[in-house]
Amino acid sequence: MIRSCLFIPANNPAMLQNADLFGADAVIFDLEDAVATGEKDAARALLHEYLENFELSVHVIVRVNNTATWLTKDLEAIVSDRIDAILLPKADLRSIEFVGSELSRLEKERRLTKWIGIIPLIETARAVLAAEALASAPGVAGLMLGAEDLTADMEISRTKAGEEIFYPRAQIALIARVYRIFSIDTPFTDVNDEDGLCADATRARDLGMTAKAAIHPRQIPVINRMFSPRPEQIEWAQRVLTKSETETGVFSLDGKMVDQPVIERAKTIIEKAKRYKLL
Repeated sequence: MIRSCLFIPANNPAMLQNADLFGADAVIFDLEDAVATGEKDAARALLHEYLENFELSVHVIVRVNNTATWLTKDLEAIVSDRIDAILLPKADLRSIEFVGSELSRLEKERRLTKWIGIIPLIETARAVLAAEALASAPGVAGLMLGAEDLTADMEISRTKAGEEIFYPRAQIALIARVYRIFSIDTPFTDVNDEDGLCADATRARDLGMTAKAAIHPRQIPVINRMFSPRPEQIEWAQRVLTKSETETGVFSLDGKMVDQPVIERAKTIIEKAKRYKLL
């Protein structure tokens, strides 16, 4: 259960050292876009040493490179019990299958004690159309939208209003819900526009996205707030559950019908509120 994912360049020792101090529910150590071609080997070695020596208190995701040579080296370097998921850029079924087989091999060879999930990064038009197949592939734990690459692939402008990504956002959120996996929204790239971030996070949340990525630590408090149950939701859920204890079947609350799906929704809100220490 995560709300916020903070990208951290794998070649930045200062940010690595403070990775779990920024308040994000998850960190994404980036071996791909954040690292120049000539620095890939050094970044991979640095991240390997970091993961060997530090155990983080947050969900750990690593964005690998999706090219044959680099992908294999990335997985060899970072697969251990210290990570929770692999973020796979330019994902397709073939690359997901390859990563899944490599994870199975490494998990056996290294006698890992935990399951490592795969998060396909949806950042091409083809991937948007294939999102359901990607979500249902073995080993997939969630989906993430990459709007910058997607709009580049579509040859359209990326805007703050985000109308151009309405369909892929809705598609990913819906499919992730069907397959009971999480959905991570694309980062908001203007780190100085808090109001814009709030609006962008609201649009994603209201379409059903369960989390949002960030590219700067200052974005984390806003994202956590936007993807947490709001006080009025918690108060409503408490009243629903309290009344359900004395009612049988369908009942009414505030003039509205409450049946089992509504009760389950109230339970989810309370579970999240407890998880995020709001109760």
